[in-house]
Amino acid sequence: MQMDKIDISILEHLNTIYNEETSQEAFIRLSSLLERNAFLIPPWGADRKWHQQYRSRPNGLSERDAILITYGDQVKEPGKHPLHSLAKFCERHLTDLVNGLHILPFSPSSSDDGFAVIDYRAVDPALGDWEDVTRLGQHFKLMFDAVVNHVSTQNVWFQSFLRTEPKFRDYFIVIEGNPDLSQVVRPRALPLLTRFETSSGSRQVWTTFSADQVDLNYQNPDVLLAILGVLLFYVAQGAEFIRLDAIAYLWKEIGTSCIHLPQTHHIIQLMRAVLDVVAPHVMLITETNVPHAENVSYFGDGTNEAQMVYNFALPPLVLHTLQTGSARVLSDWAVSLSLSLRQATFFNFLASHDGIGLNPVRGILSQQDIDSLAEQTITHGGLVSYKHDRDGSQSPYELNINYFDALSNPYGSEPIEIQVDRFIAAQAIMLSLPGVPGIYFHSLFGSRGWLEGVRQSGQNRTINRQKLELANLENELDQSRSLRQRVFHAYARLLKARTAHPAFHPFGDQRILDCGEATFAVLRLSPSGSERVLCLQNVSSQAQSVAMDFHQALGVKSERLLDLISRHHLHPGEQALTLSPYQTLWLVSDDRH
Repeated sequence: MQMDKIDISILEHLNTIYNEETSQEAFIRLSSLLERNAFLIPPWGADRKWHQQYRSRPNGLSERDAILITYGDQVKEPGKHPLHSLAKFCERHLTDLVNGLHILPFSPSSSDDGFAVIDYRAVDPALGDWEDVTRLGQHFKLMFDAVVNHVSTQNVWFQSFLRTEPKFRDYFIVIEGNPDLSQVVRPRALPLLTRFETSSGSRQVWTTFSADQVDLNYQNPDVLLAILGVLLFYVAQGAEFIRLDAIAYLWKEIGTSCIHLPQTHHIIQLMRAVLDVVAPHVMLITETNVPHAENVSYFGDGTNEAQMVYNFALPPLVLHTLQTGSARVLSDWAVSLSLSLRQATFFNFLASHDGIGLNPVRGILSQQDIDSLAEQTITHGGLVSYKHDRDGSQSPYELNINYFDALSNPYGSEPIEIQVDRFIAAQAIMLSLPGVPGIYFHSLFGSRGWLEGVRQSGQNRTINRQKLELANLENELDQSRSLRQRVFHAYARLLKARTAHPAFHPFGDQRILDCGEATFAVLRLSPSGSERVLCLQNVSSQAQSVAMDFHQALGVKSERLLDLISRHHLHPGEQALTLSPYQTLWLVSDDRH
């Protein structure tokens, strides 16, 4: 790879981040880094034929893409590496349901369940080794976390900083005096600065997320180049998706909010440009738990920044929809999801290792609606986390509760069949929308909240992070009509239907239809427009009548329609269809299936 082959946009992005002299020096060093790493990057070889072939394609996604979100030690068995056990379990149960795995941070870490990274290039030996990761990559596309806003206090970079080694003197953000930091947006109700003793004296260092997670200083180009080296290492280890954790806080400028700053966007665009040169099959996904309008800014122009953005507004909106039995707010908001992009899309999800963020729906839901969600969470045995606001007050930031429990009170007397139907209705809404679905392990397998874990850890988020014994999980899945079996089988039917139909392509279009207060209706179209699926979802506990010209909506004349989920035929003619409580229908013309 010659210097003149490097995309000029890389230098342009460097010029927007640093002064001309610094950016020129960084460009030379980055070019050398790319040269050294070029042929480490799978799957192209020395002839680059695959590389050129990929560059001619608009994207590498299809309706078959669905990603399971899981910890590396989510399932365990005696005497085995947890990553080995995870691979065995996924190969046994999931190869026909999902084709991707997001393995949450698996490097050595000192806190925050993996998000305080000690060594970016190592696998935590308690989980396994790189061979275990490679095995997972043989059957599934892999998503790695790039925890690049901060490192652990035990990371060698920070330990070198504490020893005042010259190279690492400016790797972290030291604050002298008492500057006004009141404008800084705080994601957690914790101190922004932490005092550390170095070999040259006491220093106040920027720690956005905790005293054990020290923010990196991207005003130092050495830091940026080191992190780009980490990303290339991840790609060489098989990552096809790279999740940029907490990326919105990357660049700091005193006197600003220190969130969504232009330099942050330019750094992400630089990462995209670098990967487009050496590994165009790799996609960036930004984790920005912020109001929806700010969140979608990380698409850039649709071609130059993240290929996927977490759809953070979706979890609380779907929860609100099923809490109220009204699809009005969800339908109005969903109209805005038509991106008209062919190289960027949403990463849709309802649950993850974190809680249900509330900031993304500020401005979409009223404060009364948000407070109602928080109250229901507490009633259902969950917890609420708070953040510091600029005026010194606190406000709800996150609902810490298993999504199944968020929808159905575990202390109530409601029949389990109804609880499962409501939960699957929520998942069906998520799966019906444009984008790539991300499914948290505990959602796929019908877990409930783990309050004992919260008591053990003292951390609210632990409620949704229980690790499972592989044998026990498989026994529960084998138990007829158990909660886990009910949820898994119902979810599997949705996934099989979705991955088999081109109208669910991530870049296909959608049309939101008005079918009444309690019905969420979306018409999905394949990118070519030749295939259609009409998705109807009753979001209430009462039967709903849906009246429309179904054949016109689907663009067909066939008298018979087919529900992709149940495989049952319907003959609605010009009559209304009746949806039972929480029922899902995905309708297509029977002529084509």
